[in-house]
Amino acid sequence: MIKILFICHGNICRSTMSQFVLQHMVNELGIADQFDIDSRATSTEEIGNPPHRGTVRKLQAEGIPVLPHRATQITWKDYQNADYIIGMDTWNMRNLNRMLKGDPEGKLYKLLSFAGSDRDIADPWYTGDFDATYDDVVEGCEGFLRYLKEKGE
Repeated sequence: MIKILFICHGNICRSTMSQFVLQHMVNELGIADQFDIDSRATSTEEIGNPPHRGTVRKLQAEGIPVLPHRATQITWKDYQNADYIIGMDTWNMRNLNRMLKGDPEGKLYKLLSFAGSDRDIADPWYTGDFDATYDDVVEGCEGFLRYLKEKGE
């Protein structure tokens, strides 16, 4: 079982969108039983809140199921249990490195790195552009699945 955590600042926009997009992709491929996919925040600002309405609307428009979820902050135990911890932007990666003792096991990745890019996924909380965020998330998740396939996972 491959355990994946997607991470953004509040765990209500980008990380939940990534979680649900990847879950949908592996469901469609018939390989969902090989994955445990979840998401977390680096901050405590949105703890307990559901996915942002803009995220929900965009996923519904794309036919992607929105699963029950409440924002939670990443912990050291999460780090120990995960295989991949995937951040959305440079700021998330800095915070994750600080919070997770410098990533001693090499589990931290930036989502678009799997698509061959160092770009950040813009936070739609600020931009209001859930379409652009969705496109980047899909690009990153497709790249991640290619990466796993090439790696033999």
